[in-house]
Amino acid sequence: MSKLPDLQAWAIFAKVAETGSFAKAAADLAVSQPTVSKALTRLEGRLRTTLFHRTSRKMSLTASGQASLERAMRILAEGEAVEAEVTEQSKSLRGTIRIAAPMSFGVTHLGPALPEFMERHPEVMLDLHFSDELIDVVAQGYDIALRISSLPDSSLLARRLCTVRILLVGAPAYFEHHGHPTHPRDLATHRALRYVHARIGEAWRFRHQTQGEFAQVVPSSLQVNNAEALVPALRAGLGLALQPEFLAWEDLQSGALLTTLPEWQVPPIALHIVTPPGRAKPARVQALIEFLARHFAEAPWALEPAK
Repeated sequence: MSKLPDLQAWAIFAKVAETGSFAKAAADLAVSQPTVSKALTRLEGRLRTTLFHRTSRKMSLTASGQASLERAMRILAEGEAVEAEVTEQSKSLRGTIRIAAPMSFGVTHLGPALPEFMERHPEVMLDLHFSDELIDVVAQGYDIALRISSLPDSSLLARRLCTVRILLVGAPAYFEHHGHPTHPRDLATHRALRYVHARIGEAWRFRHQTQGEFAQVVPSSLQVNNAEALVPALRAGLGLALQPEFLAWEDLQSGALLTTLPEWQVPPIALHIVTPPGRAKPARVQALIEFLARHFAEAPWALEPAK
């Protein structure tokens, strides 16, 4: 009859590999250093192989240790997650959720959505970080991140919430003075207000149902690293901008901004929630994901709900 696997030893092995130290692993796991050492000795004896090269200065994984690491990390992560989930479900949801989001979207849409979640779960602490830079979710320890883009392939787990249109917009005063372009090539004589983190390069790219695709470089009079900073110049009639619909929505409804070139579409982007790979999500994190999915699927600028 086969023995039960030594799950404790595998979890300790994963933590030692993660921290690179018996002492750090012991501190993280709240056990003694001899307990860590005995567990690894026990595991190596059971496997009849060495998992670490040990010297007085450093330790590194052997080939066997490297081959075992991914599954051992999974054992540790699943154990931590199931304990956290059961603990949370047996009480009210509690603990910290670290969230990253783009600056403008975070301030104008994510921030106003969160009080309802906070009222439902008063023991959950939300730690928000707003930045238009691309955040490394894993390295910087975030539980979730909102991404508004055509999401590239990555190891992150992504849930698509809705499509976001990109609209070419300007103020009525701008069009009174410069006229409406009838083709993207006309934009060569107009002024661009440019968001530098847009992944479209120097040329603005459009697609027509029958005429195909066309790209045009537009002379720029302002460029910013936060799309909301374009709004005052847009309202003042100082140029045209490609803006996500969630940012231009209220001004379009009030008439402060107008769209142009309606038959030429800019490829849409999408709102995603991304999470780190390879581990089960605590119940508080999953609850926030479901809450945000429902909330943003009902936004007036959202073209379609998540599928």
